[in-house]
Amino acid sequence: MLTLKQVEKISKALGDANRLKILQHISKKGGSGQCSEIQDVLDLTQPSISHHVKILIEAGLIEPEKEGRNHKYTLNDQLMKDYLNTIGSQFRVT
Repeated sequence: MLTLKQVEKISKALGDANRLKILQHISKKGGSGQCSEIQDVLDLTQPSISHHVKILIEAGLIEPEKEGRNHKYTLNDQLMKDYLNTIGSQFRVT
């Protein structure tokens, strides 16, 4: 179960369409994607993409990995499952 602070951080990270597009792209690529591919998906400058990726990393939603000169990002599936379980159990609507 995640803490309320963790839920808040993840929720804020998910509250931006560009970050959702990044997560969606990585998910479609089997849970792992290259930085250069993200640039092809989003019509943003490199600094903007880096900003969004940093927020996703800080929230724990993606994990960075360096392969030579390239950066690769992997979805943190377990954190997403924990987030959804926490939301489902803490905020029941009847």
